[in-house]
Amino acid sequence: MEELSMEQIKELAELIERHVPMDGTFETAIPGLRLVRSSQISEPVYSVYEPSLCVVAQGSKLVMLGEENYQYDTASYLTASVHLPITGQIIKASTENPYLCVNLSLDMTQIFEVVQSSSQVISSESPGRGLVINIVNDSLIEVVLRLIRLLDTPQDIPILAASIKREIIYRVLQNDQNDSLKHFALVGSQAQRIAKVIGILNREFSQSLRVDELAREASMSLSSFYSHFKEVTGMSPIQYQKQLRLQEARRLLLTENLEAAEAAFQVGYESPSYFNREYSRMFGLPPMKDIKRLREMF
Repeated sequence: MEELSMEQIKELAELIERHVPMDGTFETAIPGLRLVRSSQISEPVYSVYEPSLCVVAQGSKLVMLGEENYQYDTASYLTASVHLPITGQIIKASTENPYLCVNLSLDMTQIFEVVQSSSQVISSESPGRGLVINIVNDSLIEVVLRLIRLLDTPQDIPILAASIKREIIYRVLQNDQNDSLKHFALVGSQAQRIAKVIGILNREFSQSLRVDELAREASMSLSSFYSHFKEVTGMSPIQYQKQLRLQEARRLLLTENLEAAEAAFQVGYESPSYFNREYSRMFGLPPMKDIKRLREMF
């Protein structure tokens, strides 16, 4: 990384540490902007990424999507084009040098407007994965810095934040590897039709959804839908739904003190024994043992 980038990254880390003095993920006064800090390596955390940009100012993180691993640090950044169930783990952090990250939600409508107004070219018909790692550059870090600096002058946020976020999108789209973002922003594209189905799955994951019905929602043949869905998410529609169900069941068990059978029923499982097997396969322990371990840990 060039010297200027290192200076910018250092300033970004100092700004995050000043605004986030303790570990956690914190919403800011800027809509869609979150700051993350962790002073230790984490356990694998299961969550759903929304369309977003993640820029690391210190430390490193590993994200697992299906069977694929994505690692990003101060030399790289991550973009998610669609909602994706992932496993994330902070793999480089310490008390002296905590993991520090900027997470910015991406608005597909704004991406479409930037694509139109800047005459962005889309290189292929295929959107590729909905998760992409890119090499960081000075122009992107500089505009991210300007956004974070607004936290020191909150009176400027209503006037300047929207235009700076628009510039961030422009800088991201200039990278050739980010054609996936362009695809998902285009009305009627294959990627946007897959995103529509992903939205249905996220809202109705507890329902019995047939893959042929999802294909009709996407206006695709069954084979074409299955192929495009797996290309974007790295998993089949059934695997995607299963991850959503199990993640929600874990949340219910941890926060609402439900019995395993009740949590299984709420997320769409009819057989508690089948739910227990699937849960153990994903999280490594049966439901109640896993929840006991989590509570002891936190």
